[in-house]
Amino acid sequence: MATTYVSENAILPGQVHTYFGGSEHNIFRAYRHEVAGLAESSEEERVGKLGDIFRSSGLKVAAQKYEYTAAGRNTTGKNVYAILQGPRADATEAVVLIAAWRNMDGVLNQSGVALVLTLARYFKRWSVWSKDIIFLIPSDSTAGPQAWVDAYHSGHDPETIESLPLKSGALQAAVAVDYPAGPWGHRFDKLHIIYDGINGQLPNLDLFNTAVSIASGQMGIGCTIQRMWNHRDTYSERLQTMLRGMLSAGLGHATGPHSSFIPYHVDAITLQTVGDGWHDEMSLGRTVESLFRSLNNLLEHLHQSFFLYLLMHANRFVSIGTYLPSAMLVAVSFTIASIALWVQSGQPTEKATVGVWHSDEADAKEQDVTVVEQDGMTALISTAELKVVERHMLLPIAFVSAAHFLGLLPLYVFTRASATPGNASQTLTTTFYAFATSTALLPALSAVALSRLFAPTSQQWALTACFSLLLLGLFLSALATLNFSLAILVGVLGSPLCLVPALITSTPSRTSVPSTSVAAGADTSSSHRTTSTGIGGSVANVTLYVLLLAASPPALLLAACHYWNANVGAVLAAAGTAWHVQGAWTGVVVCLVWWPAWFVAAVGVAAGGLGL
Repeated sequence: MATTYVSENAILPGQVHTYFGGSEHNIFRAYRHEVAGLAESSEEERVGKLGDIFRSSGLKVAAQKYEYTAAGRNTTGKNVYAILQGPRADATEAVVLIAAWRNMDGVLNQSGVALVLTLARYFKRWSVWSKDIIFLIPSDSTAGPQAWVDAYHSGHDPETIESLPLKSGALQAAVAVDYPAGPWGHRFDKLHIIYDGINGQLPNLDLFNTAVSIASGQMGIGCTIQRMWNHRDTYSERLQTMLRGMLSAGLGHATGPHSSFIPYHVDAITLQTVGDGWHDEMSLGRTVESLFRSLNNLLEHLHQSFFLYLLMHANRFVSIGTYLPSAMLVAVSFTIASIALWVQSGQPTEKATVGVWHSDEADAKEQDVTVVEQDGMTALISTAELKVVERHMLLPIAFVSAAHFLGLLPLYVFTRASATPGNASQTLTTTFYAFATSTALLPALSAVALSRLFAPTSQQWALTACFSLLLLGLFLSALATLNFSLAILVGVLGSPLCLVPALITSTPSRTSVPSTSVAAGADTSSSHRTTSTGIGGSVANVTLYVLLLAASPPALLLAACHYWNANVGAVLAAAGTAWHVQGAWTGVVVCLVWWPAWFVAAVGVAAGGLGL
């Protein structure tokens, strides 16, 4: 853990005097009443009016229509944006100021939109800008920004999303304002800085640190993160903040209008006002002004600070070098379990008769042993100990591959159900419970079918679990470098799979006293007792199977929905929207990595519980 700091010297946060205030306050209040009057207007009227206000400030204005089909409904909207061409710029770089018409809670962002309109008029009068400034007002906080940034980088579908008639240079950063105070205003206490991006991606830490430095240092506004409204910087609250950030990053969903920009390597954050205090729109306006003046100083894209980090407080962070080994250790645990199964699968399955020293070879004729002579002494070694065990890998490889391809089925079903017009929440709820039921029954049915069709040996069961755990460890170690939080969540929730090697073995285990050398003619009638701990049914198998059912992805999703009092259909609908609109691949990891590994382990344990 370390205290945050600004690495890029060119930013110079809080080093300029801000002039936003005075008469601009009256203009802001006038714009706020204009925005309030458009609350019940049609979209075309709203976009036209906002465009007229931008044009009155001397800016170039354009609009963009978009349409998405996700979560059982068609999401349509129209973005309006304006471009301020920097007097000292050559249209090669730009920064974006965003105020969504409605925030993530669906509330009209009245004061936020009014502030952007006021700042557009205010920034136009200044001649210090060395970058173009784009003022964007999307219809909502998720689909609108996504459509706009996709079209800006020509990554959109022209059939559903209009191309942008106006563009500027490469986007360097984006700042969104969420200030839903009504027409009479509302004084706030703190700024809640939201920084999570799609699929756990994060902006450069320098942008976050600059915002905190300006707000708390220059403007005297307290800053908070991860909805920790009264953070006292204690150990428990730091831990809670970090875990909240990991959960948000692991889910991979959009947390604000800024989230859509981060996958395009555009550093972005959202400034959200919270609480009741004495700060007003002028304080927020000066914060945005100072932040844009700092971004205006940049000579190149932010790169000095961290892109991978965990925040525990607005002024404390953990770098990747500190926390990444934990995810690697979790991934390695699955790899070690797979190695143990691989070693066990190569040991002989026949009971070994441990030999003793003899002076003649008479007893060797009565047992399947091999005679070894050395220094005038004779050793009788069980022939089974010397056999080379051949691993039969075709069936295990085929089954593990089939399990991973089977994961495509729930992924396809849920994504298609979320795209079907109608009541998506109800459809997804029904689909989910059908999937949960099949998940509980399928391992036992698959174990019976495999045993009857192919009669797998204990070695093949061990190799099946071996390959599955090896793939899981491989996937998680690679995922940890892309989305640490998702990798650690899947690894921890899938930890019961590491118990499988304790039950699925391919060799007999010895419980005897080790062999000793005796003189010639010694009594060799005492034999070694061996016990076979193979795939046979046992109470341990049944117990582990119940544990695996409780730790299955559907069961954990139900438990999470119950804990947070959420509707499972609504959660799946939101996940479907994130998949179709923003390309969030959390569902892909669950269906194609976690669920197949769980399924293979459950089949092996079920076979043991049924005595197959």
